[in-house]
Amino acid sequence: MSSDINPSLESDALIPFAQPGAGVQVETFFYDNKIVRNFAYACLFWGLIGMLAGLWAALSIAYPDVNLGWAPTTFGRMRPVHTNAVIFAFVGNAIFCGVYYSLQRLTKARMFSDKLSKIHFWGWQAIILFGALSLWMGFTQGKEYAELEWPFDIAITLIWVVFGANMMGTILKRRVAHLYVAIWFYLGTWVAVAMLHIVNSFAIPVSFMKSYSWYAGVQDALVQWWYGHNAVAFFLTTPFLGLMYYFVPKAAMRPVYSYRWSIIHFWALIFLYIWAGPHHLLYTALPQWAQSLGTVFSIMLIAPSWGGMLNGLLTLRGAWDRVREDAVLKFFVVALTCYGMATFEGPMLSLKSVNAISHYTDWTIAHVHVGALGWNGFLAFGMLYWLIPRIFNTSLYSKKWANTHFWIGTLGIVFYVIPLYWAAFTQSLMWKQFTADGILQYQFMETVTTIQPMYVLRALGGTLYITGLILMLVNLYKTVKTGKLIENEEAQAPALPKKTISTGKEHWHGWIEKRPVQMTILALIAVGIGGIVEMVPTFLVKSNVPTISSVKPYTPLELYGRNIYVREGCYTCHSQMIRPFRDEVARYGEYSKAGEFVYDHPFQWGSKRTGPDLARVGGKYPDSWHYNHMLDPTSMTSGSLMPRYPWLFTDRIDKTKTYDMIKAMQRLGVPYAKGYENMANDDLDKQATKIQADLKKDKIEVKKSDEIVALIAYLQRLGTDIKKQQQ
Repeated sequence: MSSDINPSLESDALIPFAQPGAGVQVETFFYDNKIVRNFAYACLFWGLIGMLAGLWAALSIAYPDVNLGWAPTTFGRMRPVHTNAVIFAFVGNAIFCGVYYSLQRLTKARMFSDKLSKIHFWGWQAIILFGALSLWMGFTQGKEYAELEWPFDIAITLIWVVFGANMMGTILKRRVAHLYVAIWFYLGTWVAVAMLHIVNSFAIPVSFMKSYSWYAGVQDALVQWWYGHNAVAFFLTTPFLGLMYYFVPKAAMRPVYSYRWSIIHFWALIFLYIWAGPHHLLYTALPQWAQSLGTVFSIMLIAPSWGGMLNGLLTLRGAWDRVREDAVLKFFVVALTCYGMATFEGPMLSLKSVNAISHYTDWTIAHVHVGALGWNGFLAFGMLYWLIPRIFNTSLYSKKWANTHFWIGTLGIVFYVIPLYWAAFTQSLMWKQFTADGILQYQFMETVTTIQPMYVLRALGGTLYITGLILMLVNLYKTVKTGKLIENEEAQAPALPKKTISTGKEHWHGWIEKRPVQMTILALIAVGIGGIVEMVPTFLVKSNVPTISSVKPYTPLELYGRNIYVREGCYTCHSQMIRPFRDEVARYGEYSKAGEFVYDHPFQWGSKRTGPDLARVGGKYPDSWHYNHMLDPTSMTSGSLMPRYPWLFTDRIDKTKTYDMIKAMQRLGVPYAKGYENMANDDLDKQATKIQADLKKDKIEVKKSDEIVALIAYLQRLGTDIKKQQQ
């Protein structure tokens, strides 16, 4: 065992408490296990829903007919439902379950307010439920992991404040002077997520469920991936590290291996992580200095990340004999291993030479799911297997079933990620292959049909993983039936003295460990520095986003078409960013420039190419091609995995919204002429009439207000401004 600061193993808190002496009165209080149970149930319920949505999405890529020709079932709408349900519903409820259980025991205090606990629980579930319904209905901001529209952003902010107030109130009324390492990660998570959510969510509302991002193009991309990467950092990582520092020692019945490591782990991680977002935008139109910062800090992240992983694994020293039998420890070991794998792979993917291969391929999807399925999923499963029998005062119904779940889940991860790694290398190599004559060897569709079997295997892996989860649900259901919830668990501890008597030389970190408010402020400063340094120059220095004179605002009809493009989640399969590589320029056209996107609210660069890049698709095909492609993709492209969009041919755009759309864009700085909002519909009708007449030449009858007409207008616009400049 490490000889540095290492709190002793207590029955509850794993940290030393003031022992009652002469004249010290022991207080009796009660832990609230009801809120812990509620979040545990919600975690399991939404986990199943979110993973089933993911399985549907996986199957719909391999077999397009799974989309059913019904809008809510398409990949473009199902994928954000899946990601939001898994991240904010499954993982989010797991976080709150673990925090509410551990925080009470680490502070020797009941949660500050039962009422706030209830508001937090029901408010979060309402956001998840109605948020999922809104995404299925097509209400989306079109920004990955931040798709929910502005009313939900406000609701999330309010509920997050409720959670923070309840947590901080509990810490302030604690009966323990020392703040254990898990609490540091909880506080760091709270301030970082609050900052990320507020900054990324600035938008101009157009209507009750429609808004445009405050930022545009390159700036929007930087803010979004500053948020997107750090949503992984501060929602999927730091709170789970806090849970790891509590539940792994508890399950292993050993104190954390090295307390000094945990100090370095915390401060280094929260400072470095916030800088790494731009590594999602390598070789894009983002300024090179910002890309380089993202790469440098991503590489630096390996040290604290692996330090934390090793701290968790070495905590199990002396308990390895129990790992063979104890499913909880098995889940924790694989969770920590996957954390180590993901936090090594992430920095490697931020190297430009590796990113040139990986980006826009399924490698990114495999990488994310090593973390989501292995780190988040398995740590949550292990925590729930350990926690639920205890709050129900019983034993786990079947340890054998739990061990079976572990092996099924592990096989599910293997069958999920390995086919995607294979698919990724196949994609990248085929995309970049030229013939001896210097011509691209493969059409894009050939790369899609080649990897289709890998998508089937990915779906098999997901099925195995969900099967394990269902077995867990049955096991925990039977466990609960054999016990009874201890709603108010009695505990005793002496009150925290108003003035702590010094017992000798204090460790340098001891001062801040006793002061939660100061620690929270310092954590906010640590996570804020990186964002300020990266974003301020990008927003204030005009040379970072040079304008292009030929790039003009979208016409009203094109703006409607763009809204439809965003609504249907087209960015989940298509990019609009041509990187400066020989193969991409040969396949798609001139590489993308920062000035092309100054009117894009939000940006639509995408992060995965299931379909080809669309940045220069304008004018490449006649209007009738786009019409037939949306009606039946296979009629235009044999073997296409794209779903059909029949509702685009019957649904109509609502021209009464044109005024508000143009006014919102004007507020965002888009240079429409003064008063243009009053005559915008005239221009809309003229452009729609032209497309209608063009389609009629190919014996296709449409109404000018058909959504397909607006979408065609938008697609035919893409890249044409740059072509005009070149002429």
